[in-house]
Amino acid sequence: MDFNITLLPGDGVGPEVIDSAVEVLVAVQTKFGHDFNLHRMSIGGTALDASGVPLPNETLEDCKYADAILVGAVGGPKWDNLKPHLRPAKSIQTLRQELGLIANVRPAFLHEDLIPSCPLRPDVSKKGFDLMVVSETGAGIYRGERGYRDGAFGQEAFDTEVYSITEVENIASLAFEFAMTRNKKVTSVDRADLLESSRLWRATVDRVAKRYPEVTLRHMHVGLCAIQLIQNPSQFDIILTPNMYSDIISDEATAITGSLCMLSSCSLGGNKGLYMPIHGAMSGIAGKDEVNPIATILSAAMMLSTSLKLVNEAYAIENAVNKVLARGIRTKDIAAGKRHVSRSRMTEEIALAVLNG
Repeated sequence: MDFNITLLPGDGVGPEVIDSAVEVLVAVQTKFGHDFNLHRMSIGGTALDASGVPLPNETLEDCKYADAILVGAVGGPKWDNLKPHLRPAKSIQTLRQELGLIANVRPAFLHEDLIPSCPLRPDVSKKGFDLMVVSETGAGIYRGERGYRDGAFGQEAFDTEVYSITEVENIASLAFEFAMTRNKKVTSVDRADLLESSRLWRATVDRVAKRYPEVTLRHMHVGLCAIQLIQNPSQFDIILTPNMYSDIISDEATAITGSLCMLSSCSLGGNKGLYMPIHGAMSGIAGKDEVNPIATILSAAMMLSTSLKLVNEAYAIENAVNKVLARGIRTKDIAAGKRHVSRSRMTEEIALAVLNG
């Protein structure tokens, strides 16, 4: 089968990890007989330097045409002090908005072979965990009215969180659909003790839950959720959260896996999917062949299963990663001070495991 995939290498280590994903996708092509039409386009700081904008029109149009989009990373210290509309991160926000992507999905799981790298207590980490954070990205405080005004004490800034029932229904329905394919548990995070937007969120999630009687729903204060992620992460399956809390909860969930470079993410909505690792540009090690490519490789696997419906092909990648880790092959970030390999060597081992699996 033929598929059109837009590649957005971006900044920092982005081009390196995209190269790794491509090598593994080529192995999938060879093994399963597909034809992936890969288009490399510019985004982020690299695009800004070349064209004056972080998301060129030709990149956006290519993404609209694609069956799926795979991103490396955007940003870096070079562009940190620019005006907000010129910062590289704005390119991802604009892309999500233009493509109607309303949800960010981040799986977080602890590989058995990486338990020694987990920062949690041994009695907690040995239980393992496999959870997914589903957060809303199309509305809420990310999209609400914001600005500056004169206040009682002088100039003040404001950001507004606004949710409609429809917007909450959309993200909640997606979370419950994911739960139906997993352990059928949803934990909805809010501040209903304080915020009207959270009270509407909770009431709407309750109504959506009635359509999924097989799924167990519980509501949890965001602070308690942060505590429970450290004390007992194995209790969670799907964590559903507004975007005001999503970065905190999802970053915490991923940090306890041992390395941010192990985990994938995707943005979903409409008929498109945008897939990328969560680790960012990591400019300090860019070009050193040192970055762990697994997060991007697993993002490619998620892309295959979710947007392209190639479930067996995605499993082949995931199984290859597990086999390589089981053999003790490690990049620097997960080596716990022991011998480690380069990004290119790790990529080669995973690609070979796909072909020989």
